[in-house]
Amino acid sequence: MKKNVLLVGGFHKAKLLSISLIKKGYNITIINEDYKDCLSLAENKSITVINGDGTKPYVLEDARAEDNDIAIALTQDDGDNLVICELCKKKFGVKKTVSLVNDPKKTEFFHKMGINSVVCAINTITSIIEQQAFLDEITTLIPIVDSNIIIAKVLIPQSSPVVEKKNMGNQFTE
Repeated sequence: MKKNVLLVGGFHKAKLLSISLIKKGYNITIINEDYKDCLSLAENKSITVINGDGTKPYVLEDARAEDNDIAIALTQDDGDNLVICELCKKKFGVKKTVSLVNDPKKTEFFHKMGINSVVCAINTITSIIEQQAFLDEITTLIPIVDSNIIIAKVLIPQSSPVVEKKNMGNQFTE
């Protein structure tokens, strides 16, 4: 049985996300306030499009929010995203809510309010950059053919808390 996903706001994000989710077999409903955006979204006949304000219970009711497994709030306004997710969860019984958050300081608050997944683009980008910086410090010495194993050299800065600590499980040599 296909899962139903409700996307609210965020025209470009909703459009791209809906294309990806449809390819994975999801049924998609999009609520958007802008009439022209709705006309553009409705060009994809696989999407149900509702023109309206997703923070209004009657709009969510028109969109049959209660029939959705997941509600994703994609507006530019963190407060609106919180209202959308809370209405979907508490009034319409949507099991999983996902909210975009623009202000990283609000991420923890959204979790405390019961939003299942909170996505903050700034935090995500920062994390990717930090991971990339770390990966630049890894030198691949020997890839093992036909496996997912490599032998790598990792340079650990002298300031790292692991310097001078014993590795209890493995014997490593220089």
